[in-house]
Amino acid sequence: MSQATRHPNQTSSPPRLLELMTRERWIEVARIVITAIMILLYSQGLLPLPVLFVALAFGLYPLVKIGLLDLIHERKIGTELFVTVATSIAMLGGEYTAGSVLLVIILIAEFIADLNTDRARASIKALIGSVPQTALVRRAAKELTLPVAELRVGEVVIVRAGEKIPVDGLVKNGQASVNQAPITGESLPVEKTIGSSVFAGTILELGALDIETQKLGQDTTYSRIIALVEGAEAQQAPVQKLADRVAGILIPVVFVFLLGVFLVTRDVRLIVTLLIFTSPAELGLATPLVMIAAVARAARSGILIKGGIYLEQLAKVDVVAFDKTGTLTYGHPEVTRIQLSDATMGEAELLRLAAGVERRSSHPLAKAVVDAASAQGLVLSEPSDFEVVAGRGVRATLEGRKLLAGNAAFLLENGVTVAAADAGEGQTVIHIAADGQALGVLHLADSLRPNAKAAIAQLRANGIKRIVMLSGDNAAVAKRIGAELGVDEVFADLMPDDKLGIIKGLQGKGHKVAMVGDGINDAPALAIADVGIAMGAAGTQAALEAADIALMTDDLAKISEARAIAGRAYRTIQENLFVGVGVVHVLGITAALLRLIGPIEAAVIHLGPDILVFLNSVKLLSVRIMPNTAVKST
Repeated sequence: MSQATRHPNQTSSPPRLLELMTRERWIEVARIVITAIMILLYSQGLLPLPVLFVALAFGLYPLVKIGLLDLIHERKIGTELFVTVATSIAMLGGEYTAGSVLLVIILIAEFIADLNTDRARASIKALIGSVPQTALVRRAAKELTLPVAELRVGEVVIVRAGEKIPVDGLVKNGQASVNQAPITGESLPVEKTIGSSVFAGTILELGALDIETQKLGQDTTYSRIIALVEGAEAQQAPVQKLADRVAGILIPVVFVFLLGVFLVTRDVRLIVTLLIFTSPAELGLATPLVMIAAVARAARSGILIKGGIYLEQLAKVDVVAFDKTGTLTYGHPEVTRIQLSDATMGEAELLRLAAGVERRSSHPLAKAVVDAASAQGLVLSEPSDFEVVAGRGVRATLEGRKLLAGNAAFLLENGVTVAAADAGEGQTVIHIAADGQALGVLHLADSLRPNAKAAIAQLRANGIKRIVMLSGDNAAVAKRIGAELGVDEVFADLMPDDKLGIIKGLQGKGHKVAMVGDGINDAPALAIADVGIAMGAAGTQAALEAADIALMTDDLAKISEARAIAGRAYRTIQENLFVGVGVVHVLGITAALLRLIGPIEAAVIHLGPDILVFLNSVKLLSVRIMPNTAVKST
């Protein structure tokens, strides 16, 4: 394949500054240059004062426009309005040169800050990666290179070693190692064979694949990730809302302070200098860029955080509630033993009836029963009047008999006497009954995820005070697993509504609760928790939509990593607010009151907080964040 064809598949790099220079930005550069030239000519006595006023009006126009629009539509006084007021006061006080130079310096500073902020946002997207814009497609026994926009669902795309996959789809032919880090954050390549799912934006490192297209463009998992990252700024964190409120309160205080200083000193230069340092506008810069950087950093690790509000909440969480099946365990149990209650029935017949009544259920335990029957070659009948009773079991009519399959409580509620089941440690039992009579018990076992215990220990090291496990399973099984994992409390035999009640109870005691589940079956609990975390969400639309945070793989260690990122982001915001803005402004105001600096020096120093906030925020993209570093809950 030619280099020209391969080029769209290469990893994207951060944009250069010149690439961000739009027509509007070039116009802004011309405005600054023209204003600066006019001021220079005036200072040399080559232009009269009225012409200087025209030049200042020309330079101030964009600031006045933006400042008034922010004031009218958002009721916010920003840097633009403060600079306008400062320049106007300088002119009225006869400080023509100082006011003019102040304006030019501020225009340059705002231009550089705006350009670098846009570059940071573009770089964040580049860090996650990109999707090819062309694809090699097999049509009518021919291989054609076409724009991805022209592809259709069902078409076969050919991807070779070193290329990026352009679509979400299923492997129809071939075998390959695929680097899924842009989607799932997995550090090692994943082997893909016929029937495997693949994602757009992932990299085929070795081998070749024929992929049947399932999703294109905005429907791909990659596009949904990008949409979440780009939309993170819209979900304001409480600390950001607080900063906006504080800025609103400070504005009248600032003007009263400046009026008092003027009445005492009658010094216009001092007032202009103080105006620059008393502007609360930088408070608005302290949070948004941190949130964008943190969300992008998490996305690069396969952790999707839907906004700054959830980052801050996760940093404050002190209780984590885990669903058991499919979260702490694999959720793929197997039938290990069959216990008969009816001496006239054989084990194979009991398994056949149980599988027949369970075959229409989507529960992992039901699938295990059906798989066990299929492995023995048993012929299953089709059930009728099938009904799922949440948290209990299923009932159906099979071969003219009314069957029940579920936990002991379910059978007792239906008037069936249940014999004690000698369940082994860590095992689940399914009781089977027909026409009101107990037939026997199926014993099933599920295995713990190998990193579950370590992940829970890591959460404790991150400052989590309490870890609970919620399960619809029987108490003996749930407590055995809870003890093995070292959780603080186990709640078993739960209906879906019971989980909601437990989470509400914890919240009622003042706890901030994160709920970890599969994103579909646990949707109500995920929604009611302060932070809902869905596991294994890659390629699953419902899981992505159900939770506040979605882990693209089933790696429990990602929870601690997400909390570590959230904690670091929260601390970075505090640093921005109290150091980047607070300290610099306090020192600036002090220096101004001591007459150590004037308006021109203040204008130069004004760029300091912006640079500090910018550098401190974007470092989240590269700084090492250790998941085992404790995060204090507040």
